[in-house]
Amino acid sequence: MELRIAEILRILPHRYPFLLIDRVVEVEGDRRLVAIKNVSINEPFLEGHFPGAPVMPGVLTIEAMAQAGAIMGLLHSKPEDVKNALVYFMGIDEARFRRPIVPGDQLRIVVTVLRRKAIVWKMRGEVWVGEELAAEATLLSSISLQP
Repeated sequence: MELRIAEILRILPHRYPFLLIDRVVEVEGDRRLVAIKNVSINEPFLEGHFPGAPVMPGVLTIEAMAQAGAIMGLLHSKPEDVKNALVYFMGIDEARFRRPIVPGDQLRIVVTVLRRKAIVWKMRGEVWVGEELAAEATLLSSISLQP
């Protein structure tokens, strides 16, 4: 399964400049999802994050993993619930940053479900640039239906 930006915008409530997923290129049932984020020099966060040596902030790298995880969770929700659902962070563990992410990098974001219990999802996230692991973390989130 592949999702382009129009489908992602229907699933996630995030919008520019905070939407950090450009495409979903692979979904393996309710176990694994692979998404793409292209890092451009035009990203608004790069203007003030190490001017002259722009680097994607680590917190936004974690957020990209979380957004990929949210897509995974919402893909497995009832279609009528998706429009009223929000996915909240509950925890981040074992976060590691292995290499800087810079303009021109294409992130391959891989989230793998470790455990799922009702509305709570625990996932392992990895961000790859080419063959290099750039960041990783374990994420805990909850899907909340809004009235």
